[in-house]
Amino acid sequence: MRKFGGVFDPVAIKAKIAEKEEFSASPGFWNDSKKAEKTMSELRALKSRIDPWEELRVEIGDLEALYELAEEAGDDSMTVEIERHYKAVSERFEKLNILNLLSDEVDRNGAFLEIHAGAGGTEACDWASMLARMYVRWAERRGYKVETADILEADGGIKSVTYQITGDYAFGYLKGESGVHRLVRISPFDANARRHTSFTSVHAFPILDDTIEVDIRPEDLRVDTYRAGGAGGQHVNKTDSAVRFTHLPTGIVVACQTERSQIMNRQLAMNMLRARLYEYYKEKKEQENQKFAAEKKEISWGNQIRSYVFQPYTMVKDHRTKHETGNIQAVMDGDLDPFMESWLNSKWKGLPLAGDDEDL
Repeated sequence: MRKFGGVFDPVAIKAKIAEKEEFSASPGFWNDSKKAEKTMSELRALKSRIDPWEELRVEIGDLEALYELAEEAGDDSMTVEIERHYKAVSERFEKLNILNLLSDEVDRNGAFLEIHAGAGGTEACDWASMLARMYVRWAERRGYKVETADILEADGGIKSVTYQITGDYAFGYLKGESGVHRLVRISPFDANARRHTSFTSVHAFPILDDTIEVDIRPEDLRVDTYRAGGAGGQHVNKTDSAVRFTHLPTGIVVACQTERSQIMNRQLAMNMLRARLYEYYKEKKEQENQKFAAEKKEISWGNQIRSYVFQPYTMVKDHRTKHETGNIQAVMDGDLDPFMESWLNSKWKGLPLAGDDEDL
């Protein structure tokens, strides 16, 4: 098994598993339920990294035995079966390689995904709705659960939306999507059929479980309640069920209005705030330690990470990794894995992420 620059070390992982299993079997382990749950969660995460490789090792052994048997018997009729097994094993190997790149503390968690339309009125709001559809289709392809936590609709599309995407490694895959996405096309809203450029920002942050603590003091919060917008039924528009939290020390604002109950909206908004603060403090720490400085880039208009060109030609190009495709419709239908995997591989290899291309 390949080692990924220290990211994947089966010997070290097995040692950690043995250590935690021994600790979990000790007397009084469940006396501290919070610590016990954290240990069991860590144990499950470690096993999820090593067990698939052990299963793949068995499959490779079976394939080698099948090949040797066919070679000894001189039986060419088994060629198709061997090739089928080889293809399946190769595909699993590639998928496991990608999973080994998702080694951060929260990579395995679900994610909140925020999409905000930039300047440009109706054109930008339409682009935001197109991106929202793209990410929902991507999540559905992977069997993830998608729920709308907050949405602000506008003429022609969406001004902003926050999705809660639940599934294994949702955040690990989506974290590389944070940044500005640029659209170039002939605008359907322009009577003169001129080419327009629109920008939308995307930001992913992890859904935190109870094993990760984020301290939020009540005195640091300003809580606003208001009536939810949209159709929503009679109840949702006649009571102050929507909730907005403002974290005063950082200025971070989160809101939730999709649930019928203010209590449920408060809980979801608090989960979103914990996730945002986790990312905020993590990034602040990284900046203080000057880690990944070459990869850090302000998310602002003009600093796009990817361009989607519909006219005069069709192309989707990631400006960081240079990965590109001419099949723009497949990408808009959720075929994002090649872009995500290219970004993960670039980070693992330590390659400098490229800047923008002015010719797109």
